[in-house]
Amino acid sequence: METPFRLLLVFAAGALRAEPPVLPPNYPAAQYDEAKVPRYSLPDPLVLLDGTKVTDVKTWREKRRPEILQLFATDVYGRTMVGRPEGMTWATIATEPQALDGAAVRRDVTIYFVGKTDGPKMDLRVTLPARTAKPVPVFLMAGGGGPPGPFGGRGSAWEEKTSRTLIERGYGLVTCDLAMVEADHRDGYAKSVRAFFAAPGQKEPGPDEWGAIGAWAWALSRAMDYLAAAPDVDAGKVCVIGVSRYGKVAMWAGAQDERFAIVFSCVSGCGGATIVRRQFGETIASITNFAPYWFDRNFKGYAGRVNDLPVDWHLLIAAVAPRPIYLSTAERDYWNDQRGQFIAARNAEPVYALFGKRGLGVQEMPPVDTPVGDTIGFHLRQGSHGLNDYDWRQFLDFADRHLGRAPAPGNSN
Repeated sequence: METPFRLLLVFAAGALRAEPPVLPPNYPAAQYDEAKVPRYSLPDPLVLLDGTKVTDVKTWREKRRPEILQLFATDVYGRTMVGRPEGMTWATIATEPQALDGAAVRRDVTIYFVGKTDGPKMDLRVTLPARTAKPVPVFLMAGGGGPPGPFGGRGSAWEEKTSRTLIERGYGLVTCDLAMVEADHRDGYAKSVRAFFAAPGQKEPGPDEWGAIGAWAWALSRAMDYLAAAPDVDAGKVCVIGVSRYGKVAMWAGAQDERFAIVFSCVSGCGGATIVRRQFGETIASITNFAPYWFDRNFKGYAGRVNDLPVDWHLLIAAVAPRPIYLSTAERDYWNDQRGQFIAARNAEPVYALFGKRGLGVQEMPPVDTPVGDTIGFHLRQGSHGLNDYDWRQFLDFADRHLGRAPAPGNSN
């Protein structure tokens, strides 16, 4: 589908009125001028590869959505090599019945992917409100379960603050140590689940086999397996969320696994939730040079011919339909291509309309600190790359609305 000409005019006009941003010192070199964004067309989410128009939900579910997921698997994230392994089990390792000064109950759980304590595994930390009727809705956070870092970590100040924020709103927080699934560096494959499930003697993944994002997304589905069986968790109200590179993981996990009730992708950028054909900020070339192991090897081949890529990220957003999805970005996060995320969300709307759902519901990119959207949520907040209190307020309001929960007294933007 060609990007709607009306939409192009809106964005072009805005770009002509604005100067390129004044970048912070040592900001990554890239193209940040809207006036220099090339013209491009986007694949139509409602047209099959054979040219057939999708006009009903049945055709979308049975043909077009699987087709889109297959294209992303082949050309971007790689084919996931295994589902839920036979024999997978889990065990509670520790409990804290009076966490957060008695406001929460907490337990540490280890998932043994093949049922062996000396085999591949992943740790979860489950923090649930103590004074709320069970079962409860939860946010499953991609990452944030290992050593303290910028977006979390077990025992970090971030974990305590975020847990309190969610507990006060009646939600639980589940973090997972994705570094146990695969370390986030170029040499992580050898000790990863990808290598464990590879063919005997295989030293590297095939061109269309899963990258690290695929492995991490797979692990989130295994965490969902555990949460679906936990009696104090509402399995129908599990939201998946990620920030930055883990925002990409949350997108891929949420698109594939329809058990996730809502997908939240925060500043996920290239390979997450923005239009790569814009070639604004981070590009296929830069991301596959920086972290080629995140994706399959086929993806790097599109660095110099982005318009040949059979997908763009409006299609991944559309693959979540009819479930709600929320995208967030930040005013000074130019690398993340804020406008590209809005355009991706706009171009996913026809699929939500097919389901009778309202998507963004606005034509133009909203001002800073102005959340928009119905089933597709979006905001551009003040500040730079990351996740902050403003983001959480919007996410929790969105979750309350779509999960049929009453908002907290006095809650506002």
